[in-house]
Amino acid sequence: MNTIIAALKTVRLSEDASAVIILDQIRLPGEEVYISLASAAEVWDAIYKLKVRGAPAIGIAAAYGIYVCSRQIQAAAFDDFYREFLKIKDYLASSRPTAVNLVAALNRMEKVVTGHPDFPVAELLRLLHAESEAIRAEDAAACRKIGENCLSLLKPGMGILTHCNAGHLAVSEYGTALAPVYLGEERGYGFKVFADETRPLLQGARLTAYELHKAGVDVTLICDNMASIVMKKGWVQAVVVGCDRIAANGDVANKIGTSGVAILARHYGIPFYVLGPTSTIDLACPDGDSIVIEERSPDEITDMWYTSRMAPEGVKAYNPAFDVTSHELITAIITEKGIAYPPFRLDDL
Repeated sequence: MNTIIAALKTVRLSEDASAVIILDQIRLPGEEVYISLASAAEVWDAIYKLKVRGAPAIGIAAAYGIYVCSRQIQAAAFDDFYREFLKIKDYLASSRPTAVNLVAALNRMEKVVTGHPDFPVAELLRLLHAESEAIRAEDAAACRKIGENCLSLLKPGMGILTHCNAGHLAVSEYGTALAPVYLGEERGYGFKVFADETRPLLQGARLTAYELHKAGVDVTLICDNMASIVMKKGWVQAVVVGCDRIAANGDVANKIGTSGVAILARHYGIPFYVLGPTSTIDLACPDGDSIVIEERSPDEITDMWYTSRMAPEGVKAYNPAFDVTSHELITAIITEKGIAYPPFRLDDL
Protein backbone atom coordinates (compact mmCIF):
# COMPACT_ATOMS: atom_id res chain seq x y z
CA MET A 1 0.00 0.00 0.00
CA ASN A 2 1.12 3.58 -0.62
CA THR A 3 3.39 4.39 2.33
CA ILE A 4 2.03 7.92 2.76
CA ILE A 5 -1.54 6.74 3.17
CA ALA A 6 -0.48 3.80 5.32
CA ALA A 7 1.09 6.30 7.73
CA LEU A 8 -2.31 7.92 8.39
CA LYS A 9 -3.78 5.90 11.24
CA THR A 10 -7.37 7.10 11.30
CA VAL A 11 -8.42 5.26 14.48
CA ARG A 12 -6.31 3.31 16.97
CA LEU A 13 -5.90 2.59 20.65
CA SER A 14 -3.24 4.31 22.71
CA GLU A 15 -0.28 2.14 23.67
CA ASP A 16 -1.64 1.62 27.18
CA ALA A 17 -5.20 1.10 25.84
CA SER A 18 -6.53 3.90 28.04
CA ALA A 19 -7.76 6.10 25.18
CA VAL A 20 -8.90 6.09 21.58
CA ILE A 21 -6.56 8.03 19.29
CA ILE A 22 -8.12 9.55 16.19
CA LEU A 23 -6.93 11.75 13.36
CA ASP A 24 -9.15 14.83 13.77
CA GLN A 25 -10.73 15.09 10.34
CA ILE A 26 -12.38 18.47 10.86
CA ARG A 27 -8.88 19.98 10.98
CA LEU A 28 -7.88 18.52 7.63
CA PRO A 29 -6.43 19.41 5.19
CA GLY A 30 -4.78 22.29 7.01
CA GLU A 31 -3.15 20.24 9.73
CA GLU A 32 -2.81 16.61 10.78
CA VAL A 33 -3.67 16.49 14.46
CA TYR A 34 -4.28 13.36 16.52
CA ILE A 35 -6.53 13.69 19.55
CA SER A 36 -7.04 11.40 22.54
CA LEU A 37 -10.53 10.33 23.63
CA ALA A 38 -10.67 8.90 27.14
CA SER A 39 -14.34 9.35 28.12
CA ALA A 40 -17.73 8.44 26.69
CA ALA A 41 -18.51 12.13 26.21
CA GLU A 42 -15.32 12.63 24.21
CA VAL A 43 -16.01 9.62 21.99
CA TRP A 44 -19.63 10.73 21.45
CA ASP A 45 -18.52 14.26 20.58
CA ALA A 46 -15.87 13.02 18.14
CA ILE A 47 -18.39 10.85 16.30
CA TYR A 48 -21.20 13.42 16.28
CA LYS A 49 -18.99 16.32 15.21
CA LEU A 50 -17.33 14.23 12.47
CA LYS A 51 -13.88 14.32 13.97
CA VAL A 52 -14.03 10.65 13.06
CA ARG A 53 -16.39 9.78 10.22
CA GLY A 54 -17.10 7.16 7.61
CA ALA A 55 -19.31 4.25 8.59
CA PRO A 56 -16.53 1.66 9.18
CA ALA A 57 -14.29 4.13 11.05
CA ILE A 58 -17.23 5.13 13.25
CA GLY A 59 -17.80 1.48 14.11
CA ILE A 60 -14.15 0.96 14.98
CA ALA A 61 -14.08 4.13 17.10
CA ALA A 62 -17.20 3.00 18.94
CA ALA A 63 -15.75 -0.46 19.62
CA TYR A 64 -12.51 1.01 20.93
CA GLY A 65 -14.48 3.66 22.80
CA ILE A 66 -16.75 1.30 24.70
CA TYR A 67 -13.75 -0.83 25.62
CA VAL A 68 -11.87 2.19 26.97
CA CYS A 69 -14.94 3.32 28.91
CA SER A 70 -15.57 -0.19 30.24
CA ARG A 71 -12.14 -0.11 31.84
CA GLN A 72 -13.39 2.81 33.93
CA ILE A 73 -16.49 1.02 35.29
CA GLN A 74 -16.22 0.58 39.05
CA ALA A 75 -17.93 -2.77 39.49
CA ALA A 76 -16.89 -6.22 40.61
CA ALA A 77 -20.15 -8.08 40.01
CA PHE A 78 -21.33 -8.94 36.50
CA ASP A 79 -24.80 -7.39 36.85
CA ASP A 80 -23.37 -4.07 38.03
CA PHE A 81 -20.78 -4.05 35.26
CA TYR A 82 -23.36 -4.92 32.59
CA ARG A 83 -25.77 -2.22 33.77
CA GLU A 84 -23.10 0.48 33.40
CA PHE A 85 -21.93 -1.03 30.10
CA LEU A 86 -25.44 -0.67 28.64
CA LYS A 87 -25.61 2.99 29.67
CA ILE A 88 -22.40 3.67 27.77
CA LYS A 89 -23.55 1.65 24.77
CA ASP A 90 -26.88 3.45 24.46
CA TYR A 91 -25.18 6.82 24.82
CA LEU A 92 -22.60 6.15 22.11
CA ALA A 93 -25.26 4.69 19.80
CA SER A 94 -27.15 7.99 19.87
CA SER A 95 -24.30 9.93 18.24
CA ARG A 96 -24.95 9.00 14.57
CA PRO A 97 -28.20 7.01 14.09
CA THR A 98 -27.95 6.50 10.30
CA ALA A 99 -24.61 4.64 10.23
CA VAL A 100 -25.42 0.97 10.81
CA ASN A 101 -21.77 0.11 11.57
CA LEU A 102 -21.97 2.13 14.78
CA VAL A 103 -24.72 0.02 16.32
CA ALA A 104 -23.40 -3.19 14.76
CA ALA A 105 -20.01 -2.71 16.42
CA LEU A 106 -21.58 -1.86 19.77
CA ASN A 107 -23.85 -4.90 19.53
CA ARG A 108 -20.83 -7.12 18.89
CA MET A 109 -19.16 -5.73 21.97
CA GLU A 110 -22.29 -6.30 24.02
CA LYS A 111 -22.45 -9.95 22.92
CA VAL A 112 -18.96 -10.44 24.34
CA VAL A 113 -20.30 -9.37 27.72
CA THR A 114 -23.62 -11.22 27.63
CA GLY A 115 -21.93 -14.36 26.34
CA HIS A 116 -19.72 -14.64 29.42
CA PRO A 117 -21.86 -13.86 32.49
CA ASP A 118 -19.69 -16.05 34.72
CA PHE A 119 -16.42 -14.37 33.80
CA PRO A 120 -14.72 -11.91 36.16
CA VAL A 121 -14.63 -8.28 35.01
CA ALA A 122 -10.91 -8.43 34.27
CA GLU A 123 -11.47 -11.28 31.83
CA LEU A 124 -14.42 -9.47 30.22
CA LEU A 125 -12.17 -6.49 29.62
CA ARG A 126 -9.57 -8.71 27.98
CA LEU A 127 -12.23 -10.16 25.67
CA LEU A 128 -13.61 -6.70 24.86
CA HIS A 129 -10.12 -5.56 23.91
CA ALA A 130 -9.67 -8.55 21.62
CA GLU A 131 -13.07 -8.00 20.00
CA SER A 132 -12.38 -4.33 19.28
CA GLU A 133 -9.10 -5.26 17.60
CA ALA A 134 -10.90 -7.97 15.62
CA ILE A 135 -13.43 -5.42 14.35
CA ARG A 136 -10.59 -3.27 13.06
CA ALA A 137 -8.70 -6.17 11.48
CA GLU A 138 -11.85 -7.47 9.77
CA ASP A 139 -12.52 -4.02 8.33
CA ALA A 140 -9.01 -3.79 6.89
CA ALA A 141 -9.34 -7.20 5.22
CA ALA A 142 -12.83 -6.41 3.94
CA CYS A 143 -11.74 -3.12 2.41
CA ARG A 144 -8.96 -4.73 0.41
CA LYS A 145 -11.32 -7.41 -0.86
CA ILE A 146 -13.93 -4.79 -1.79
CA GLY A 147 -11.24 -3.02 -3.78
CA GLU A 148 -10.22 -6.20 -5.58
CA ASN A 149 -13.84 -7.01 -6.46
CA CYS A 150 -14.51 -3.55 -7.85
CA LEU A 151 -11.21 -3.40 -9.72
CA SER A 152 -12.38 -6.39 -11.75
CA LEU A 153 -15.05 -4.10 -13.25
CA LEU A 154 -12.72 -1.21 -14.10
CA LYS A 155 -10.20 -0.65 -16.88
CA PRO A 156 -6.88 1.21 -16.85
CA GLY A 157 -7.13 4.90 -17.67
CA MET A 158 -10.79 5.24 -16.68
CA GLY A 159 -12.22 8.48 -15.36
CA ILE A 160 -13.89 7.82 -12.01
CA LEU A 161 -16.20 10.16 -10.12
CA THR A 162 -16.75 9.84 -6.38
CA HIS A 163 -18.87 11.68 -3.84
CA CYS A 164 -18.06 12.45 -0.20
CA ASN A 165 -15.13 10.53 1.30
CA ALA A 166 -15.02 6.74 1.27
CA GLY A 167 -11.27 6.40 1.29
CA HIS A 168 -8.59 5.54 3.81
CA LEU A 169 -9.78 8.25 6.19
CA ALA A 170 -13.22 6.65 6.47
CA VAL A 171 -12.01 3.16 7.42
CA SER A 172 -8.95 1.40 8.80
CA GLU A 173 -7.11 0.85 5.49
CA TYR A 174 -7.62 1.52 1.77
CA GLY A 175 -11.24 2.67 2.01
CA THR A 176 -14.39 1.33 0.42
CA ALA A 177 -15.16 3.36 -2.71
CA LEU A 178 -11.53 4.44 -3.02
CA ALA A 179 -10.05 0.99 -2.40
CA PRO A 180 -10.04 0.13 -6.14
CA VAL A 181 -8.41 3.50 -6.84
CA TYR A 182 -5.55 2.78 -4.44
CA LEU A 183 -5.13 -0.77 -5.71
CA GLY A 184 -5.20 0.54 -9.27
CA GLU A 185 -2.58 3.15 -8.41
CA GLU A 186 -0.31 0.42 -7.06
CA ARG A 187 -0.72 -1.52 -10.31
CA GLY A 188 -0.30 1.34 -12.75
CA TYR A 189 -3.93 1.71 -13.85
CA GLY A 190 -3.63 5.49 -14.05
CA PHE A 191 -7.20 6.34 -13.03
CA LYS A 192 -8.31 9.96 -13.27
CA VAL A 193 -10.54 10.74 -10.31
CA PHE A 194 -13.10 13.53 -10.09
CA ALA A 195 -13.97 14.32 -6.48
CA ASP A 196 -17.22 16.14 -5.72
CA GLU A 197 -16.60 18.77 -3.04
CA THR A 198 -19.68 17.39 -1.18
CA ARG A 199 -21.55 20.27 0.40
CA PRO A 200 -22.15 21.34 3.09
CA LEU A 201 -19.30 19.74 5.05
CA LEU A 202 -16.91 19.48 2.08
CA GLN A 203 -15.67 15.95 2.76
CA GLY A 204 -14.70 15.64 -0.90
CA ALA A 205 -12.69 18.86 -0.92
CA ARG A 206 -11.13 18.52 2.53
CA LEU A 207 -10.65 14.76 2.70
CA THR A 208 -10.93 12.90 -0.61
CA ALA A 209 -8.90 15.44 -2.57
CA TYR A 210 -6.44 15.60 0.31
CA GLU A 211 -5.77 11.89 0.67
CA LEU A 212 -5.72 11.12 -3.06
CA HIS A 213 -3.42 14.05 -3.85
CA LYS A 214 -1.11 13.05 -1.01
CA ALA A 215 -1.01 9.49 -2.37
CA GLY A 216 -0.05 10.69 -5.85
CA VAL A 217 -3.38 9.86 -7.51
CA ASP A 218 -4.52 12.04 -10.44
CA VAL A 219 -7.45 13.83 -8.76
CA THR A 220 -9.51 16.83 -9.87
CA LEU A 221 -11.79 18.59 -7.42
CA ILE A 222 -15.17 19.76 -8.74
CA CYS A 223 -18.17 21.45 -7.16
CA ASP A 224 -21.16 19.17 -6.69
CA ASN A 225 -23.11 20.91 -9.45
CA MET A 226 -20.30 20.25 -11.95
CA ALA A 227 -20.80 16.47 -12.02
CA SER A 228 -23.18 16.72 -14.96
CA ILE A 229 -20.79 18.61 -17.23
CA VAL A 230 -17.82 16.31 -16.62
CA MET A 231 -20.08 13.34 -17.39
CA LYS A 232 -21.39 15.01 -20.53
CA LYS A 233 -17.84 15.66 -21.71
CA GLY A 234 -17.13 11.93 -21.51
CA TRP A 235 -14.56 12.27 -18.77
CA VAL A 236 -16.26 9.80 -16.41
CA GLN A 237 -16.63 6.08 -17.14
CA ALA A 238 -17.68 4.93 -13.66
CA VAL A 239 -19.05 6.33 -10.42
CA VAL A 240 -17.95 4.78 -7.13
CA VAL A 241 -19.48 5.74 -3.78
CA GLY A 242 -19.55 4.36 -0.29
CA CYS A 243 -22.60 3.78 1.89
CA ASP A 244 -23.76 4.25 5.46
CA ARG A 245 -26.64 1.80 5.32
CA ILE A 246 -27.96 -0.64 2.71
CA ALA A 247 -31.59 -1.72 3.03
CA ALA A 248 -32.71 -5.26 2.25
CA ASN A 249 -34.08 -4.24 -1.17
CA GLY A 250 -30.82 -2.55 -2.22
CA ASP A 251 -31.76 1.06 -1.44
CA VAL A 252 -28.70 2.87 -0.10
CA ALA A 253 -28.28 5.72 2.35
CA ASN A 254 -25.15 7.75 1.76
CA LYS A 255 -23.96 11.33 2.07
CA ILE A 256 -26.43 13.94 0.88
CA GLY A 257 -26.10 14.43 -2.87
CA THR A 258 -25.40 10.79 -3.70
CA SER A 259 -28.85 10.18 -5.16
CA GLY A 260 -28.41 13.16 -7.50
CA VAL A 261 -25.14 11.71 -8.77
CA ALA A 262 -26.91 8.38 -9.38
CA ILE A 263 -29.63 10.09 -11.40
CA LEU A 264 -27.02 11.86 -13.53
CA ALA A 265 -25.10 8.62 -14.05
CA ARG A 266 -28.27 6.90 -15.24
CA HIS A 267 -28.97 9.76 -17.66
CA TYR A 268 -25.48 9.56 -19.17
CA GLY A 269 -25.31 5.74 -19.19
CA ILE A 270 -22.48 5.53 -16.66
CA PRO A 271 -22.21 2.56 -14.23
CA PHE A 272 -23.00 3.56 -10.65
CA TYR A 273 -21.28 1.30 -8.12
CA VAL A 274 -21.93 1.27 -4.36
CA LEU A 275 -19.06 -0.17 -2.31
CA GLY A 276 -19.27 -1.20 1.32
CA PRO A 277 -18.70 -4.03 3.76
CA THR A 278 -21.50 -6.51 4.43
CA SER A 279 -21.72 -5.02 7.93
CA THR A 280 -23.38 -2.04 6.26
CA ILE A 281 -26.25 -4.21 4.99
CA ASP A 282 -29.27 -4.01 7.29
CA LEU A 283 -31.60 -6.86 6.38
CA ALA A 284 -33.98 -5.75 9.13
CA CYS A 285 -34.52 -2.52 7.19
CA PRO A 286 -36.86 -3.36 4.28
CA ASP A 287 -36.24 -0.26 2.13
CA GLY A 288 -34.91 3.27 2.04
CA ASP A 289 -38.10 4.75 3.46
CA SER A 290 -37.33 2.93 6.70
CA ILE A 291 -33.90 4.53 7.14
CA VAL A 292 -33.69 7.32 9.71
CA ILE A 293 -32.07 10.36 8.08
CA GLU A 294 -30.07 12.52 10.44
CA GLU A 295 -30.78 16.26 10.19
CA ARG A 296 -27.94 18.52 11.23
CA SER A 297 -27.58 22.12 12.33
CA PRO A 298 -28.49 24.85 9.81
CA ASP A 299 -25.23 26.57 10.78
CA GLU A 300 -23.37 24.11 8.54
CA ILE A 301 -25.08 25.77 5.57
CA THR A 302 -25.32 29.38 6.67
CA ASP A 303 -22.16 30.04 8.70
CA MET A 304 -19.62 27.23 8.89
CA TRP A 305 -17.21 28.03 6.07
CA TYR A 306 -17.59 31.81 5.97
CA THR A 307 -15.87 34.66 7.78
CA SER A 308 -19.33 36.19 8.17
CA ARG A 309 -22.81 34.69 7.83
CA MET A 310 -23.66 33.90 4.19
CA ALA A 311 -27.46 33.88 4.50
CA PRO A 312 -30.05 36.31 5.84
CA GLU A 313 -30.77 36.10 9.55
CA GLY A 314 -33.92 34.15 10.28
CA VAL A 315 -34.06 32.30 6.95
CA LYS A 316 -35.07 28.65 7.23
CA ALA A 317 -32.48 26.01 6.30
CA TYR A 318 -32.92 22.28 5.70
CA ASN A 319 -29.78 20.22 6.30
CA PRO A 320 -30.20 16.43 5.99
CA ALA A 321 -26.90 14.60 6.33
CA PHE A 322 -27.87 11.75 3.98
CA ASP A 323 -30.19 10.86 1.16
CA VAL A 324 -31.39 7.52 -0.17
CA THR A 325 -30.44 6.24 -3.61
CA SER A 326 -33.06 3.91 -5.05
CA HIS A 327 -31.88 0.41 -5.91
CA GLU A 328 -33.21 1.02 -9.41
CA LEU A 329 -30.35 3.47 -10.04
CA ILE A 330 -27.56 1.19 -8.79
CA THR A 331 -25.55 -0.90 -11.26
CA ALA A 332 -23.98 -3.11 -8.59
CA ILE A 333 -23.41 -3.30 -4.85
CA ILE A 334 -19.86 -4.44 -4.19
CA THR A 335 -18.87 -6.01 -0.86
CA GLU A 336 -15.99 -8.08 0.43
CA LYS A 337 -18.07 -11.21 -0.22
CA GLY A 338 -18.90 -10.50 -3.84
CA ILE A 339 -20.76 -8.34 -6.34
CA ALA A 340 -24.55 -8.13 -6.20
CA TYR A 341 -26.51 -7.13 -9.29
CA PRO A 342 -30.21 -6.31 -9.64
CA PRO A 343 -32.51 -7.74 -8.51
CA PHE A 344 -30.57 -7.46 -5.29
CA ARG A 345 -30.65 -10.51 -3.01
CA LEU A 346 -28.39 -9.23 -0.29
CA ASP A 347 -29.13 -12.05 2.13
CA ASP A 348 -27.06 -14.27 -0.18
CA LEU A 349 -23.90 -12.24 0.51
